[in-house]
Amino acid sequence: MRVEIWTDIACPWCYVGKARFDKALDAFPHRDRVEVVHRSFELDPHRAKGDTGAVLPMLAKKYGMSEAQARAAEENLGANAAAEGLEYRTEGRDHGNTFDMHRLLHLAGEHGRQDELIGLLYRANFAEERSVFDDDERLVELAVAAGLDAGAARAVLADPTAYADAVRADEREAAELGASGVPFFVLDRAYGVSGAQPTEVFTRALEQAWDARPRLTPVQAADGATADDAGACGPDGCAVPGH
Repeated sequence: MRVEIWTDIACPWCYVGKARFDKALDAFPHRDRVEVVHRSFELDPHRAKGDTGAVLPMLAKKYGMSEAQARAAEENLGANAAAEGLEYRTEGRDHGNTFDMHRLLHLAGEHGRQDELIGLLYRANFAEERSVFDDDERLVELAVAAGLDAGAARAVLADPTAYADAVRADEREAAELGASGVPFFVLDRAYGVSGAQPTEVFTRALEQAWDARPRLTPVQAADGATADDAGACGPDGCAVPGH
């Protein structure tokens, strides 16, 4: 079964939602047969690289609230994060363009290190003091910590076209699927879960998607022969004709 998750590193509910989904997945009996793929979604795709700013004034301006209200909203998010065992800095964070992070996540996907990298990016953005925006060496450090080659990460960051098409393709696909925000979880292209739902919702979604998977119906030969009668090879060897 495949679970695709559209997220943005700048999205605090994606940070919380991943922790809740991971708890459900860790307890899922068929965990080893679930493939998780992280897809790209930029909350502000037109934002220029280098355009960074403090989070609280941005929230106040974007949602037409006072900075005190923005601070209260951040404290609420911090409480939700803490409930999932996550660290969350409610003040002093910045925000900016996330396109390079998404490009690195596609590189990580090719090496089976996506989940490791996105977890490190979330923690760096929401829990640590050093910014992840406009600091290529910081991104390289995180890529290396996730198990990627430093040279490969630097090469991607130095080439703005590297994985750019893959990021845009993910974003187009999200729109086609009807995702207007993140996190957005798609299970086997049959079930969708929007938002950082409680862990039990993800548990039900995993169970429902697993139970709904198509089952193969064996087709018998015209003479009524079964699969056991046909030539085939298996872990113990191949059937010998006439035996």
